[in-house]
Amino acid sequence: MLRHLPLAAALALAPVAAAAQTYSSSAGPLAVETVARGLNHPWALAFLPDGRMLVTERPGRLRIVTAKGEVSKPVENVPKVFARGQGGLLDIILDRNFTQNRTLYFSYAEPVSGGGRTALARAVLDAGAAPALRDVKVIFQQSGPPSSSNHFGGRIVQGADGNLFITTGDHFTDRDMAQTLDNDLGKVVRITPTGEVPKDNPFVNRADARAIIWSYGHRNPQGLAINPADGSLWEQEHGARGGDEINIIKPGRNYGWPVVSFGVNYDGTPVGTGKQQAEGMEDSVWHWTPSIAPSGLTFYTGTLFPQWKGSLFSGALRSQFLSRLDIKDGKPVKEERLLQNLNERIRDVRQGPDGALYLLTDADDGRILRVAPAK
Repeated sequence: MLRHLPLAAALALAPVAAAAQTYSSSAGPLAVETVARGLNHPWALAFLPDGRMLVTERPGRLRIVTAKGEVSKPVENVPKVFARGQGGLLDIILDRNFTQNRTLYFSYAEPVSGGGRTALARAVLDAGAAPALRDVKVIFQQSGPPSSSNHFGGRIVQGADGNLFITTGDHFTDRDMAQTLDNDLGKVVRITPTGEVPKDNPFVNRADARAIIWSYGHRNPQGLAINPADGSLWEQEHGARGGDEINIIKPGRNYGWPVVSFGVNYDGTPVGTGKQQAEGMEDSVWHWTPSIAPSGLTFYTGTLFPQWKGSLFSGALRSQFLSRLDIKDGKPVKEERLLQNLNERIRDVRQGPDGALYLLTDADDGRILRVAPAK
């Protein structure tokens, strides 16, 4: 599989056989093993029905990785990405009917004049000996001024009705546009699998609003998940200095950025009004102050960790740990900080088909980690 690669690259992407490290937790000792390494800033992971993994690398490559850690050559026909700063190839998910249609969706920073913008594409996966994307179609392109390198958002989930949610960032320099509805900056948008506007979107009948907008007032959302307990949509976003948030997203609601925040600007000045709440703006259900820079979001539904069923997991980039939140009556009530001595920026967290947790580490030599009970 790796014959075509230079020797150094082949060695970097070779299967990894390393002893698992052990960490303590409320569920007992955790074994953390490296499944694969040598990935360049991996951003998102999705499991194929046969147990292999699709992994995006921020510079613009998509890989297929086996459970044994064998890494494919780059999947062909990935569009060119704006790989600067936080931009690049971002999230990836499988269509709900993937076993029948082989369709997937991926987000990326699309290069445009002046920088990049968040885009979403659909494609058919050919996962054979020469893996490639077929019939690539861009179904969403962010409206508004481009970003020079920051705050693209880019997380994707598919609802039970088949419609797609995607998060978009405020591009840092244009944050006030998160409060206006004539653009897609700082929003959660909702589209059909082919890119049309669902008829029940909240702003379809407003001439002054983009009909694809589902919610607004967001900063840089890098986590998105549907709670299997009740079907609610949960979003997590970066604050500035403090005020990282988890929100339960409801259609048409305003989530406050940059008018209210639990954090402050990087220079220490107040954000917006300097207040944490305002009438007409939704309160977060959890916040981190100081900031942890959260990324990736998943509800645990497996049986490998029965004590953690229903917990919400998030990676932490800046603070380098795995966050587990206890959920009671539909709200987070307590946090457990796991793997604090791992010393890795955790970009994504997903539940595997085996019930283990799989993590991506954000580094030049990025890894896929498998977290399971220690034997």
